[in-house]
Amino acid sequence: MSLVSIIVPCYNEEATIRLLLISIYTQSYPRHEIEVVLADGMSTDQTRSVVATFQKECPDLLVRVVDNPKRIIPAGVNCALEAAQGEFIVRLDGHSMPYPDYIQNCVGDLQASKGDNVGGVWEIHPTGAGWIARSIAAAAAHPFGVGDALYRFTHRAGKVDTVPFGAFRRSLFDQVGKFDESLLTNEDYEFNTRIRQQGGTVWLDPAIRSVYFARANLGALAQQYWRYGFWKLRMLRRYPETLRWRQALPPLFIAGCLALALLSILWVTARWMLVIILILYFSLLVFGSLPVAYRQKDARLLIGIPLAIATMHFSWGAGFLRSLIDK
Repeated sequence: MSLVSIIVPCYNEEATIRLLLISIYTQSYPRHEIEVVLADGMSTDQTRSVVATFQKECPDLLVRVVDNPKRIIPAGVNCALEAAQGEFIVRLDGHSMPYPDYIQNCVGDLQASKGDNVGGVWEIHPTGAGWIARSIAAAAAHPFGVGDALYRFTHRAGKVDTVPFGAFRRSLFDQVGKFDESLLTNEDYEFNTRIRQQGGTVWLDPAIRSVYFARANLGALAQQYWRYGFWKLRMLRRYPETLRWRQALPPLFIAGCLALALLSILWVTARWMLVIILILYFSLLVFGSLPVAYRQKDARLLIGIPLAIATMHFSWGAGFLRSLIDK
């Protein structure tokens, strides 16, 4: 067996960091061949004390904490990477819980040369028991919400543009460089773009599974997707060929609605066009929510899921357009 370094950028993760550490502790991969490096962005909650308690309770798993004074995700990943000692690097998140065979499957795919970066499927779970939290979790895994982002729902293995988190051989970073710290988000997609441009493969294996905890409320969801949209344009300026239809639709939709709203001041037909488009849009979201609401036996999801998906679309599109205006 080879040493595997689990690298985790984190900030104020007191609610979920112990769940992550426990899920790493119970991995099928030999515990003495695992180290965990947490890059903490100077948390102001009890994250570090929760980690310290875990270290005392489970001393047979090596867990180290390094500082991430820049407090951004790509810098945290790079800080953890510099401190890591393993031949294999597995990136995880403070909001995640890998399945027990996660590390074993990642290492197995890398050793089988299936990809230069291998990853798996997210199972999106709610943060909390409320119907809004459950609606957000359902929306984050719904094709209407995430388009063709296969790592959210696929059951087929194959080459993809990107995977969540990722697992790599250490030598990969000598070839393509580390994570770009000028991007506050989308740093993983940009990293995977460099891999593919240099002839490498990003491999999605649905046997590699992890639980990811979605945002707890619509406000936090809006902030998350606004950042995604804002920084996506910055990334696309470097790699315009990576633009996908799921990324182009939200800003185009928002721009169209804004144009109709302005035209409606002087043109009544534009007002009716806007009303009809919005009615059709939300009707489609409600229709797409029916199977989920039926499976979960909760009619409130017929309201919550469309609200969550609309929040994702409008926030992502608005962030993208704001980034365009700034430039």
